[in-house]
Amino acid sequence: MTVGGVLALVVFVAAYVLIATEKFNRAAVALVGAGAMVLIAGARGHQIFFSESTGIDWNVIFLLFGMMIIVGVLRTTGVFEYIAIWAAQRAHGRPFRMMVLLSLITAVASALLDNVTTVLLIAPVTLLLCDRLRLNPIPFLLAETMASNIGGAATLIGDPPNIIIASRAGLSFNDFLVNMGPIVVVLLAAFIGLAWLMWGRSMIHDPERARAIMALQPAETITKPRLLRQMGVVLALVLVGFVAHPLTHIEPSIVALLGAGAAILVSRLGSEIYLADVEWETLLFFAGLFVMVGTLVQQGVIGELAQSLTGTVQSNPLLASQVVLIGSAALSGLVDNIPYVATMSPLVLDLVGPAPGLAPDKLSIWWALALGADLGGNATAIGASANVVITGIAKRSGHPISFWQFTRYGVIVAAVTIALCVPYVGFRYFVIAG
Repeated sequence: MTVGGVLALVVFVAAYVLIATEKFNRAAVALVGAGAMVLIAGARGHQIFFSESTGIDWNVIFLLFGMMIIVGVLRTTGVFEYIAIWAAQRAHGRPFRMMVLLSLITAVASALLDNVTTVLLIAPVTLLLCDRLRLNPIPFLLAETMASNIGGAATLIGDPPNIIIASRAGLSFNDFLVNMGPIVVVLLAAFIGLAWLMWGRSMIHDPERARAIMALQPAETITKPRLLRQMGVVLALVLVGFVAHPLTHIEPSIVALLGAGAAILVSRLGSEIYLADVEWETLLFFAGLFVMVGTLVQQGVIGELAQSLTGTVQSNPLLASQVVLIGSAALSGLVDNIPYVATMSPLVLDLVGPAPGLAPDKLSIWWALALGADLGGNATAIGASANVVITGIAKRSGHPISFWQFTRYGVIVAAVTIALCVPYVGFRYFVIAG
């Protein structure tokens, strides 16, 4: 490792520690850390703003920005209140039933859309629901975020790392569904059990508030039915754009921005309204984080770590798949899983080749990378994009989720889900296929 790499790693670790202590604003820490690492690396503007491997991932930034505007316009229609009351009534006002229902909705939606978009849509519903029932929304938000990362692992478009892996490996939407879908179903069942142990046992059912919820008429919450119908069309077109990405090759960020523009046009709302839900601090934090991780990529730090994970591929594919699975989970908990996968996937491609025509034992490396990155992202508050988004929303709503509060539960979920994936990868690709 070069001197620059060592210095960049020191700055990154220092920034990580400061973010974890929560004594300083996380966006400020990320931006200062990014500035320091840029000076260390001697990076130029094109490396920071235009490089896919070492710069800011504008696709993620503008995907978030566009969806935040769409959510801001949707909020004015009253649809989130409608969904909140509907969910509470389906669960008969019982808190854990609501958590399970919202988590399953989040997981399924994350597989069909992507996990960042899903948490942006489900978080307002959760906050309204918990406010109605006087419940602490933090356990619900944590459960939904982790469910989104698990559910998003099932499909090519569900989690951003999957898109990167599919592009590098030549994998299709159906490949992800067939190989990732079965284990994701098992993981969701296990997650519901963990949710009961971590949060469900302490939840208290309030019959009086439940009866009040059951007496409400959800339809009465819709204040702008015409705008809701228009936004339904806009949102449907945005979702089609997301799903059709493998065919159209139009980036989800472009689809989200077009949808945001259409939402502004049909709603005719002022900028002070449709920009009210934009999490500027979250966007700045992402920008700083991308630059910090990009500098580690530029200095070869992540490449060396990734190379060490795949050194045994040629001699022992079974061991290699487990090392990649567990190692990717550990590293994705420390750095955002998007830049990690962007760095790791070319190395896997060099070592085992593209997925089409690959023997099952070598193919297992690609699926181990996807599972490790997607599920390991649950470990910490900065491990996955959805985590960063949900903690930003929670803070703005007056219910901040601390780094360690997230990690205390996230590490458990990540460890259990990865532990279940270890026998799955071994059995499916070395016993059945062998």
